[in-house]
Amino acid sequence: MRILSDYRGNVLYMRLCGEMDEHNAALVRRVADKLVDDHTQSERAVIDLSGVSFMDSTGIGFLIGRYKKLQRYGIPVYVTNPSLGTDKILQMSGVYTLMPKI
Repeated sequence: MRILSDYRGNVLYMRLCGEMDEHNAALVRRVADKLVDDHTQSERAVIDLSGVSFMDSTGIGFLIGRYKKLQRYGIPVYVTNPSLGTDKILQMSGVYTLMPKI
């Protein structure tokens, strides 16, 4: 799992690539948290899931953790481009009530 990032127009974009599971979540959390800390002036954050090939409950925990961190800075967060399987998991878990899908 890796994160590609971009910052344009006061928007922090984070694109996740690979499998989001327990084995690689800690590293991805650290990288994502540093990106958030380095871009506290962002108007919003967008997490692009188009590169995620697998997500389990660890992925849900990752997203909720980043939501909470971004909320502390007053930055709304959105999710985009989930696969059909990931989309179903996020719908069933209620993640979209915190982070709307765009």
